[in-house]
Amino acid sequence: MLPVTDVETMRKSDAETIRGGISGRELMRRAAEGIWKAHVWRGPVAVICGSGNNAGDGYALALLLFQAGIDCTVYLLREQFSEDGAYYYEKCRENGIKTRYFTENCELTGYAEIVDCIFGTGFSGEVHGIAARAIEAINASGAYVVSADINSGLNGDSGDAALCVRSDLTVSIGAYKCGHFLGLSKDVIGTLCNVDIGISLIGKTRYLTEKKDFTSVLKPRKNDSHKGVYGYVSLIGGCTEYAGAVKLANLSCAALRSGCGVARLVVPHSLGSAVSPFLLESTLALSPEQDGKMIYDPAALDRILAGQAAVAVGMGWGRSAEYTLILKHILTRFSGNVVIDADGLNTLAEMDIDILKQASCKVLLTPHLKEMERLSGYPISEIRKHTVPIAEEFAAKYRICLLLKGASTVITDGNETYLVNRGCAGMATAGSGDVLSGVLAGLLGYHTVSPLVAACGAYIAGLAGELAQQQNNPTSMIASDTVSQISQAVSQMLDCGKD
Repeated sequence: MLPVTDVETMRKSDAETIRGGISGRELMRRAAEGIWKAHVWRGPVAVICGSGNNAGDGYALALLLFQAGIDCTVYLLREQFSEDGAYYYEKCRENGIKTRYFTENCELTGYAEIVDCIFGTGFSGEVHGIAARAIEAINASGAYVVSADINSGLNGDSGDAALCVRSDLTVSIGAYKCGHFLGLSKDVIGTLCNVDIGISLIGKTRYLTEKKDFTSVLKPRKNDSHKGVYGYVSLIGGCTEYAGAVKLANLSCAALRSGCGVARLVVPHSLGSAVSPFLLESTLALSPEQDGKMIYDPAALDRILAGQAAVAVGMGWGRSAEYTLILKHILTRFSGNVVIDADGLNTLAEMDIDILKQASCKVLLTPHLKEMERLSGYPISEIRKHTVPIAEEFAAKYRICLLLKGASTVITDGNETYLVNRGCAGMATAGSGDVLSGVLAGLLGYHTVSPLVAACGAYIAGLAGELAQQQNNPTSMIASDTVSQISQAVSQMLDCGKD
């Protein structure tokens, strides 16, 4: 796992490292060296500098380029320097490195590489004036673009921007920031890497998961075992209007492919004949219904829940007043693992959500931003600005595990927080969330709800989606393409665990 921090924690950690004896000038040199080593430079190179320490990294990099004999030009947006940045700028001047002022009329043509050192992770708000013009010129240049620490204009906490640099390579300094993975980040960052320059993080740290991090979840299986060891799970949902969603979650074998012993589809009685031909290895249970939607029948529901290690509820459910009774029953009378998704989340939002604090089961909620807005009361705009802290606050308050969907997935119980940066544009299609619910339910057949297990499910689904997109294309890809690659995704993760 790789540490991920917020901007304020990084600022404090940087200051504490300097107080501990490593000078800011030395940290700036190390940052420049890290950027230098992250790319094979050809030249000529333009280094576009703002006025803070991020600009200082650019001046220090220009010295390294000059010493290597690579043609380099430094562009200044304004004659304003941090203390350490001023030192390296003077070194550039002493060595005769070309320096120019960036003006409204500048066109950054003729450069093989452009280094973006305008703003660092401390930037927030919108870009205006000469900085906006510089970003536009960088994006229009056609050069290979390297951003120092973070793409200028991109918020270091949220990953949002009205205007920002589009990089081919972004070299994070010290540690990754949340904004490297959230919001627009995937669309504006080509390759991302981090350079450790000796800053020890203080305060709360989140973690970016890697393929090798799930050996405790995807353990080798014994020959002397049976389906009961890996758990019985039920996928509860569907109605006549949305029969396909939960069918897909089960038809795809998402739950079985992620390792549970038995997966059972629970649908309204009238849907049984429609879905049964597709179940193959899975089983079927029929729920009492009215007008194609489940109704609350305590005895029938107890029979459905009996012996189940996990249930996933809400996919393709639609809306009904009966669902609040069903969900309350599950939350207060079931002792296993519960994944609440889709219309299950919409139902929960209409209830007294404090019921989660007294739940008899282990609860995992899987909202996207709109569902999170309904659950939390925060508007989407606020959730986007403060994604990680709002997720942590909510999970801690309601004593649940939260999996918040987005370009990257945030998983937290308020104490441990993981980011999963897997998935692709092709997964923005109907049914992808249902596939994830199936994967999560399958893992929870033989594990208890935890941030790590939920992160494993998100990683499997995201990696499977990436593999599917490689065989298809983002426009034409459908959710069943992701399902077809779940086995391959798990294989890669198992093989990585052997290393």
